Parts: sequence; C-alpha cells; structure tokens
Amino acid sequence: MSTTLKPAAPTATTAPRRLGPLTLAARQGRLEIRQFLRSRESVVFTMGFPIIMILIFAAIFDDEISPGVSYTQYFITGMIATGLMTVSFQNLGIWIPIERDRGVLKRLRGTPMPKWVYFAGKVIMVVAIGIAETALLLAVSVALFDLQLPGTAGKWFTFAWVSVLGVTACTLCGIAISSLARTARSGSAVVTPVALVLQFISGVFFVFTDLPSWMQQVAALFPLKWMCQGLRSVFLPDAFGAQEPGGAFELGRVALVLAAWCVIGLLLCLGTFRWTTRRDG
Repeated sequence: MSTTLKPAAPTATTAPRRLGPLTLAARQGRLEIRQFLRSRESVVFTMGFPIIMILIFAAIFDDEISPGVSYTQYFITGMIATGLMTVSFQNLGIWIPIERDRGVLKRLRGTPMPKWVYFAGKVIMVVAIGIAETALLLAVSVALFDLQLPGTAGKWFTFAWVSVLGVTACTLCGIAISSLARTARSGSAVVTPVALVLQFISGVFFVFTDLPSWMQQVAALFPLKWMCQGLRSVFLPDAFGAQEPGGAFELGRVALVLAAWCVIGLLLCLGTFRWTTRRDG
C-alpha cells in the first residue's frame, strides 16, 4: 500500500521587528552611560573634580566679594558651569578620538545603524551625567556652604535654559574639536588646555571683573563666560548684577551668545567630523 506524501504547509515567516528611532536612541544612550560608568577615572574626574575644587577654594577664600555674597557662593556658580562643560566638551573631545583610533567609529559606519543614533547616545549620556553631577554639586553646596537654591519659578526656568543652551553648545564643540586629535593619546592634550584656559579667563576661579579687560574680551567670545554669568543670575542676589561688566546680568545677551555657539558648533561638526583616522583615509 503506497502512501502519498503531502507537501508541507508553508510556514509564515515573521520579519524582524524594526526598532523606532526613540528606542534606538535610548539603547545607544544606555550603552554610552554604562561605558562611562565603567571608566572609574572618568567618573572620579567628572563627578569629583568640581567638588574637590569647591572644598579647596572654600578653605582658602572665605571673604565677601559683595554685600551678602561670599567668594564661595560666587565660585560655586562657576563650578556648576565648569561641570557641565567637563561632561560635554571635555569628555567628548577626549573619548571620541579614542573610539576613532580603536576603529569603533569605522565599524559603526559600516553597520545598518543610522549615524545619528551614535550622536544621540552621546547626547543622552551627557544629559544624564550632567544632571547627576549638577544635583550632586547643589546638594554639597547647600549642605556645606549655605548656597541658596532659586526661590522662584522664573529663576529655575533661567537655570534650565542656561544649562540646556550651554550643554548643547559645549557638546557640539566637543564633537567638533575631537577631529583635531590625530591619535587617541592626543585627545587629552588637545582638549584639556583649552578647557583650563577657558576656566581661568571666564570668571570661574576669579571674580570676572577683577581680570584684565583684554582677558574679559577674549572670554566673552566663548560660551563658558556666558554660562557662568547666566548661572550667577540664578544663585546670586539680583543686586549683584550691577557688579557685572555690563551693569546687569544681561540674560538676553546670554541667550543670544549661547544660541549662536549652538549654530557654530553644529556647522563645525558637519564640516569637520571624521569617522576614521587620517591613516585610514
């Protein structure tokens, strides 16, 4: 007795589910945050350096620079701005050359992953670490140095937009300056001196109006000076605005300069960013 074999019924094949752009960005962001946290040196420097500097300078300088404003309070606002610059400009300017030199960027460019996802992951990492660092700085400053938190919604709003514009400008500039480093080792040598000079001339370590006029003019060309000035309007008394070079906090000019640097940084990124090292072509 012969049996007739029936052809197997066709099985439906399910196409792999395509991830949406938000999911891709979130996954890349989580990856970037994990990589950052695994580097203990980066965590200690980024999160600990501003706090260590506040403790040192508060122990050395305890005088008032204006009625009701101590040097420590003035210095803390500058260190908040410096912390935001460190996690964005300095970290990206150092780590992207390392990834480029190791061939990570070259491999990413050869995958189906959209190129923008890589940058979205960096932005998410910067925002997450920046928020954590700023919260830690504020907690230490309030607990140990009597820093007064903003008492109105308007000042919190100013704090938010100054931080967002400042971090955006510094992030874009960090991505742009990463292309200047020829090797992984040269990233720190390129970026760190720039960051240190900006801190010294932008009113972080010294009262800005005590600096030579030519130094003030140079600092006014870069974002950090305006980030510090915007944050002083949040944490220092309104009357202190008269001590600023323009006789006021000039928040309109702060917003204009930081927004201009966002545009400049974006143009520099588009024109200079490299996925491969020069030796790879």
